[in-house]
Amino acid sequence: MTGIAGAGADPAAGGIAAAYLAAEGFEAELAEELARAGRRIAGWHGRLALSPDPPATIAWALDTWTAPRALPAPSVKAAADALRAMQRNWSHYGASHHRRAALIEARLPPVKARPLTFPEPAPTGHLGAWTLLAPDRLLASPTKASPFVNGAPRFVEDREGPPSRAYLKLWEALTRLGRWPGPGETCLDLGASPGGWTWALARLGATVIAVDKAPLDPAIASMPGVSVRQESAFGLDPRAEPAVDWLFSDVICYPARLLALVRRWLEAGAARNLVCTIKFQGVTDHDTAAEFAAIPGAVMFHGAHNKHELMFARLAP
Repeated sequence: MTGIAGAGADPAAGGIAAAYLAAEGFEAELAEELARAGRRIAGWHGRLALSPDPPATIAWALDTWTAPRALPAPSVKAAADALRAMQRNWSHYGASHHRRAALIEARLPPVKARPLTFPEPAPTGHLGAWTLLAPDRLLASPTKASPFVNGAPRFVEDREGPPSRAYLKLWEALTRLGRWPGPGETCLDLGASPGGWTWALARLGATVIAVDKAPLDPAIASMPGVSVRQESAFGLDPRAEPAVDWLFSDVICYPARLLALVRRWLEAGAARNLVCTIKFQGVTDHDTAAEFAAIPGAVMFHGAHNKHELMFARLAP
């Protein structure tokens, strides 16, 4: 995406204070949020938005490079030596000059980005990021927001148990948050059908109440600890429901309607932890997303397994 730009910095000449990596196909959402946050875009390098302004927390960024610097790379050896002189571990974002970048990468210590076996914690090792802006110039950030290569965790998938692949975005959300339900905790899964999230939560040993007007997959409904309420998630009155440890929602609805639901549960004090998918239909509703972000303790992000949606979470201290 090269048509979006702002004044202030020439990517080839340095002056980049932050870089934001969008998921494929979501460059426009990232650009819109950056503009709302008062962050200019000096240029794009593939899906990487280069900004002359200090880094900010941006939900639509898979990863944020927090200390980028432009460095000369007159040769493959010189580029690798410059990176190794800064630190050991680097991840590469490849947007161009792929052959030369591969030669540089081969001279760096390998990064073992193996798939995680959920609920395995996210990696804790220090990881930087780099890319070739031109054959003789690289951009390198010793620090970045995500512990994953290009902000995208990979998992050892289960291709038999869950009825859909929706469980992957829940795994990613919980891994990013660093917390998940366990035995002795009760989860309310709103909009549960066909049961991908219920499957993932029940596998953790939690008690799961699955709520949806549509039926749950029979194999999921019969899992230990799972009970089903075939009714509307919006018809529940949190003041009349037993309090739960976790409220999950992957309900398909307009963001404003989900926001009203979340506020009802928070005001009633009926859910200690909330993890919800904010689904956008048509134009991205940045105004409502900002209202979600303004909730005290809110965390919001666009995961690598998300489509046109954001994850919202509010966890108990």
